[in-house]
Amino acid sequence: MSCGCRTSGNSAESCSTKSINGCAQVDTCGNSYKLSVFDWLAGVQNPTDQKCEWVEVRFKNDRKVFFHNVHHLPLHIGSVVTVEASPGHDVGVVSLTGELVRIQMKKKKVSEDNALKVYRIATSKDIEIWHEAREREAGIKLEARKIAQNLHLQMKITDVEFQGDGSKVTFYYTADSRVDFRQLIKDLALAFRAKIDMKQIGFRQEASKIGGIGSCGRELCCSTWLTDFRSVNTNAARYQQLSINPQKLAGQCGKLKCCLNFELESYLDSLKDFPPTTTTLETENGKAFCIKIDVFKRKMWFAYVERSLSWYDIDIEDVKHMMELNKKGEKSPPLEDYKTLGVDALMVNTDLIQEDRLDRFERKERQKRSSKGRSREGQKGNHRPKAEAKPTAQGSAQSSQERKHTSSKPKKRFKPKNNKRNNE
Repeated sequence: MSCGCRTSGNSAESCSTKSINGCAQVDTCGNSYKLSVFDWLAGVQNPTDQKCEWVEVRFKNDRKVFFHNVHHLPLHIGSVVTVEASPGHDVGVVSLTGELVRIQMKKKKVSEDNALKVYRIATSKDIEIWHEAREREAGIKLEARKIAQNLHLQMKITDVEFQGDGSKVTFYYTADSRVDFRQLIKDLALAFRAKIDMKQIGFRQEASKIGGIGSCGRELCCSTWLTDFRSVNTNAARYQQLSINPQKLAGQCGKLKCCLNFELESYLDSLKDFPPTTTTLETENGKAFCIKIDVFKRKMWFAYVERSLSWYDIDIEDVKHMMELNKKGEKSPPLEDYKTLGVDALMVNTDLIQEDRLDRFERKERQKRSSKGRSREGQKGNHRPKAEAKPTAQGSAQSSQERKHTSSKPKKRFKPKNNKRNNE
């Protein structure tokens, strides 16, 4: 029965769920396995006709170890094998065979003398013990975190890995500083009755084990295909003309994103043709300095010292021509003659979206309310009357007589109907 593991192209890894010697079904591709292997030498014949006696075996997550097939077992990709460990034995899945294993060992500088051995193909009993140990890992991780918290240790237990025979437990943890976990090892050994091994990992390794979704919307590179973690610094962002914003440049691990190094070489190659950013030009209208560059458009933005708000984008070939004129002692034509797209005065120091104003939302609500009130008045027809012309002398006299006539009329008084005092 085929499982839901992903395969790409002519991947040599056969992902399947097998039943070995009548035991329970074994997921040979592993749900926790993230780094697949593509054997590009699978269809190439070896001219020496010598079979490689080395195999690559993977364990939980991304841990891979090379083993020597001393008994010449008929192993293929996806075989569950029992291998040598210290102490006891471990159970893993073969992830790579053939000549490519020897190439990977040379690349990772693994010596063949100190390599461990493959004992046998895993039996039903080996797989049963292995599965029971794997099912205990989640509960043990929570208990270990409680024990570390009671000891007030500044550490975080990220993952737990059982050995195939269940005799050894490896705890992976992260910490900002050195941790004295001698008492922790004693408490863990008493609680779980097994040999305890503590391994400190970095925050990048922690992100690769846990996994997640990056800001690009895809799964993290370290948890899918990235195996080596190269150092990343802020110079990579500067070369790519990115803003030095830690919130945008940091990944899930809190460190700089590994993808900053992916396109760095192409940027460095294209920057070789650019003049230095500290270039100053002597023009007929005054001295100009470089503000920024655009690697893809191959342009540089310049501005006058006296008028720094007006920017002019110029091709790098024109900039080199202007620099040659300055070397000869001549002033170059003004920037207006070379610009291709003028960028008008940029209000750099102006808060266009009013981020610094605390009452910016209240003002918008007031404007909305006033506009709604005006629209309602317009719909009802209660428009304000227009200003009338000034009255003449005759009109004023008539209006005064009308006022007197109206004022001479007696006003009606309100008398209550049911009032006992008035009736009496």
